[in-house]
Amino acid sequence: MSGMAQSQGWVTRYFKAFCKGFFVAVPVAVTFLDRVACVARVEGASMQPSLNPGGSQSSDVVLLNHWKVRKFEVQRGDIVSLVSPKNPEQKIIKRVIALEGDIVKTIGHKNRYVKVPRGHIWVEGDHHGHSFDSNSFGPVSLGLLHAHATHILWPPERWQKLESVLPPERLPVQSEKESLHGSP
Repeated sequence: MSGMAQSQGWVTRYFKAFCKGFFVAVPVAVTFLDRVACVARVEGASMQPSLNPGGSQSSDVVLLNHWKVRKFEVQRGDIVSLVSPKNPEQKIIKRVIALEGDIVKTIGHKNRYVKVPRGHIWVEGDHHGHSFDSNSFGPVSLGLLHAHATHILWPPERWQKLESVLPPERLPVQSEKESLHGSP
């Protein structure tokens, strides 16, 4: 009888330890994924050639840093994940082209030039003509920012840090700094 009681005691102790670990680990993991960082698979051609250069044959997996956008601090050229302004169930990934106060020359938008309002950014896909972006839906509220894409994690041969680069032809016509301090 004592051997049976000992084995039941061991099982009970193991189960209690497992439950304690589980109920600590799950909230920590959920908080980390929600507030700090997560990974996501990029679908579609809108960010080619920066992301998914192989087309439909492969999908890049990127590291999304939530922490970096918690104060809505983004720079021109950053690749960001955001809630789609047209479908709140969907996340999209685009490059920040202009910040609040910037005047941007659009590509196919109803207005040739747009001044980005306060609390908004202008985002575009790198593959113009294959991107549903600010040229379709206008400036995006900073409140829709989800994360900053910082690295390509998969496939292994594409592992790299994503640089915040703004193509020269997409520079704002006038930035907020220039309008405050005069053009150089």
